[in-house]
Amino acid sequence: MSSVLYDTPGPRTRRITVIASILAAIALGYGLYRLVYQPLDRAGQLSMKLWGPIVDPDNKYFDQVWKILGDGWVNTLKAAGLSIVASLTVGVALALLRRQLRDLRGHRFLSWPAPAALLGRIGLAVGRAVSRVWVEVWRGTPVVTTLFFVFLVLPVWGIDFDDRMWFLVLGLTLYNSVVIGEILRSGMDNLPKGQSEAALAVGLGPALTSRLVLLPQAFRVMLPALISQVVVILKDTSLGGLVISYDEALGATKLMVEAFRSETPSLAIGIPMYFTIGIMYIAVNYLLSKLAQYVQRRVSQRGYRTAKQAVTPASVPAA
Repeated sequence: MSSVLYDTPGPRTRRITVIASILAAIALGYGLYRLVYQPLDRAGQLSMKLWGPIVDPDNKYFDQVWKILGDGWVNTLKAAGLSIVASLTVGVALALLRRQLRDLRGHRFLSWPAPAALLGRIGLAVGRAVSRVWVEVWRGTPVVTTLFFVFLVLPVWGIDFDDRMWFLVLGLTLYNSVVIGEILRSGMDNLPKGQSEAALAVGLGPALTSRLVLLPQAFRVMLPALISQVVVILKDTSLGGLVISYDEALGATKLMVEAFRSETPSLAIGIPMYFTIGIMYIAVNYLLSKLAQYVQRRVSQRGYRTAKQAVTPASVPAA
């Protein structure tokens, strides 16, 4: 039985593919011209009057626009960075906790006194239930709802922050930490059983096995999913301006567009500004994806070199 799933394209097929790609590109370009460029041009949205504050350094609004955008991006990256660190930290702890609770499932604590053993079994059952409910609640709650919760409910409970950024960081951490925790737990659960069996055979307990053996490998295996979640955190910071009036990049852009509309009605720079901020988000996320590819490649190469050194027999000195 052949393992080839498809025939290698011949010269004629490759030529047809190239021609079809060129025709598709031409059709796409024509569609963008007719459906996007021409309507915007007729509406005057491509005039230098509207784009000048963004692309013309001699424009009187240029410095003001880019200062606001720069401050917004500083706030965005600060909130995203803190949320990423907090989400990874809590996610790792949650993954290890749920893994440990699962490994102890059915443990009878026979070496303990009877009352303590009973309390131990009850504690394990409660811990599994609480951790499961915690994950399901925050994973199933929309991020917007979570942000509203931390912004409106926590002050009622006496938990308040002078800087609204911390509401955003806390809301993003509650959601993304459980997602990251489940990603890592899934990665550990899907590793070959021989990994944990070998660790237990050399005397490591379940907790050390999860922390020292399984978790590092789960990070390497699940790195693409983790980087995707990091990108989600970065994009979700834009909800801060919507929910808690935090001056992140998108929120600052919205306020600037409204300010221009109220002070200078003829200068409706909404489309140019949102187009610019969209390009900036795409660029930052593209850099993150490239960073993920670089890290994954380096980790894979290091793992390959380590494995190669492990299987290379040591030279035996001559007698």
